[in-house]
Amino acid sequence: MIKRIYVEKKAAYAVRANELMEELTNYLGIKVEKVRVAVRYDIEGMSEATYRRAKETVFGEPPVDDIYEGRIATAEGKFCFSVEYLPGQFDQRADSAEQCAQLLEPSEHPIIRSATTYIISGKLSDDE
Repeated sequence: MIKRIYVEKKAAYAVRANELMEELTNYLGIKVEKVRVAVRYDIEGMSEATYRRAKETVFGEPPVDDIYEGRIATAEGKFCFSVEYLPGQFDQRADSAEQCAQLLEPSEHPIIRSATTYIISGKLSDDE
């Protein structure tokens, strides 16, 4: 079974999301209300016990991250898309997560894939 989680920095720590919002506004002239950036992990071959331990140590840190299981909350009218590595390309984030998960439980060999999900709020056209 494949588990999917999203890890997003809490508002006070969302440096990358704030930088991206500034870039969209200042460099491209696109008015956006808010930008959210979350890392998506697809996890396969990990026991439930290891997953519970890894969720708050390997994938996210509860004091600074919000962790969503299954789906991430988005409202109507927001643009949402994900960017991931192509098959065969090296994904350092996923590789590091696999290695850290194996440190928690050496007998397991999970397969983890990652992607970055962007959620952009504002009155945007499809061209923008």
